Amino acid sequence: MTSSALTKPQMRGLLGQASVISYCWNKAYAFFYRNYDSMKDFEEMKKAGILKSTR
Repeated sequence: MTSSALTKPQMRGLLGQASVISYCWNKAYAFFYRNYDSMKDFEEMKKAGILKSTR
């Protein structure tokens, strides 16, 4: 019988990494929605024919 040793998962620093990732996602969402116009996006999709139920 041969046993293969599994590598131990990284447990240190996960909270810090998760905090940084969460902060970056929050900034990305804020940057996107700062100038986002949903009605303009809706009209562009309507013109492109993506939304066929709205005429």
